[in-house]
Amino acid sequence: MADALKAEGNKAFSAKDYTTAIDKFTQAIEIEPQNHVLYSNRSAVYAATHDYQKALDDANKATEIKPDWAKGWSRKGAAARGLGDLLAAHDAYEEALKLEPTNDQFKASFNAVKRAIDAEAKADGFQGDTGGLGSMFNDPNLIQKLANNPKTAPLLADHEFMTKLQKLKDNPNSIGAELGDPRFLQVMSVLLGIDMQFGAPPGAGGPSGATEAEEDVPMPDARPKPTETKKEPEPEPEPEDEETIAKKKAQEAGDAEKKIGNDFYKKKQFAEAIEHYQKAWELNKDVTYLNNIGAAKFESGDYKGAIEICEEAVQEGREHRTDFKTIAKSFARIGSAYEKLGDLTQAIEYYNRSLTEHRTADVLTKLRAVEKAKIKAEKDAYISPEEAEKARELGQKKFQEADWPGAVDAFTEMTKRAPDDPRGFSNRAAALIKLMAFPQAVQDCDEAIKRDASFIRAYIRKAQALQAMKEYSKALDALTEASTHDTTGKNAREIEQQQNKILEAQYSARAGETEEQTAARIQNDPEIMSILQDPIMQTILQQAKSDPAALQEHMKNAQVRSQIQKLIAAGVIRLGR
Repeated sequence: MADALKAEGNKAFSAKDYTTAIDKFTQAIEIEPQNHVLYSNRSAVYAATHDYQKALDDANKATEIKPDWAKGWSRKGAAARGLGDLLAAHDAYEEALKLEPTNDQFKASFNAVKRAIDAEAKADGFQGDTGGLGSMFNDPNLIQKLANNPKTAPLLADHEFMTKLQKLKDNPNSIGAELGDPRFLQVMSVLLGIDMQFGAPPGAGGPSGATEAEEDVPMPDARPKPTETKKEPEPEPEPEDEETIAKKKAQEAGDAEKKIGNDFYKKKQFAEAIEHYQKAWELNKDVTYLNNIGAAKFESGDYKGAIEICEEAVQEGREHRTDFKTIAKSFARIGSAYEKLGDLTQAIEYYNRSLTEHRTADVLTKLRAVEKAKIKAEKDAYISPEEAEKARELGQKKFQEADWPGAVDAFTEMTKRAPDDPRGFSNRAAALIKLMAFPQAVQDCDEAIKRDASFIRAYIRKAQALQAMKEYSKALDALTEASTHDTTGKNAREIEQQQNKILEAQYSARAGETEEQTAARIQNDPEIMSILQDPIMQTILQQAKSDPAALQEHMKNAQVRSQIQKLIAAGVIRLGR
């Protein structure tokens, strides 16, 4: 039923009937709440309706259920970008590319987000002599905007113009050289949303590029010219009052002190810089001077002092109605100071306050980094070998009592308390096998093997889980790998016993099969056919026909033994009984 509903949802989505599509996917999710594809599909529909928060919620659910599914991360990137969270979109697309590095669609989306982040960062600063105008040509929707405007749409067919446009995208600071071209002025008017009237682009007069013929020069007008009205003299500007003059003088004096402070700051003479910034503040109540004091204190290592002065800057800024960007800088400086002091909770709070005042890519990047650092610090603080051992002992007790869920909980606590100990993951896999949660058991065994490649118990438990899933070939591969790492032979008997169990299970699975059915199954098994086509295996099998004892000799090699066992289990090689 879920598959049928999914098919109906896909059909409705293709027809742009988004309401029906959402309804069908929602019904399917109620039937299969752990189906990651259903959440991914509904996320795509929500994104199409511009409901990006719901799209993000569904994408998060898809990646939670199946974290190694690239498309789920791509959905998350699209939703985050729709919400304007470029850095979250960047991280999501980056994760998608890690899983599918050759996917061109993911690459294009990732690069588009990178360009948008760069454009946002450049927009906050001064870009050469053009004041950042060139950054607008990196708009990912540039071509679409030009195509939608009747004044600029014809330019897309102009090869010379498109060549210049590409150069501008590669080097935005070269816009100054193109400002004399009316075509680019027209483009800028479209991007800025301003209706400016410019002359037609050169070469736009007709199909051949020729301009219209000039009009005839009109004859002189013989009529007497009207008497010109004498212009009234423009009024003289009113003299400035004393208060305005005083403010100007105070600003000039403050800026002069600030300039001296900046010179000291560049030389890393922070005490002298602070002295002149303080004088600037006393002369003129400009909150920028307080922020400069905060910057100097921060660079000198006086983080508490930086926090105090920047808090004063926020208070003064509110009273003097300072612009949001300046107050945002004060909050960001406080966040950086708390980060240096190791108070990550306060750092996160003040970075968020800064972004509330004015959103910038730089502060957003700092916030994301601190959030990750806080999560890592909390995990590190939770690590405790003593508590891990207590959890292990509790898990073993629960396991012996056949309390499998309780054992899983205890061993989960062990993995948190000792994340580098493979025993926690391997033990939890044993409990999961008892609960018949075989895929999760395989994942835990892989985690244990990552931490210790010679941990034989993890390979054996992995083989047990794979056997229960009827993944016989993969189970045998796991045991072959176990044999490779069992250099002392301590576990050889147990490994062999497990191999025999798997082979017996395979025999039972194909019991009663005719030779024709066996041949057909072998032909449709790519792994068996790959073994049979291997030149080395062909040689070994030829030798075995004339000398069966030679087969036993070859089976001393673990890799060869694994392949021969697969051929035996598949019915290619039949042993006498």
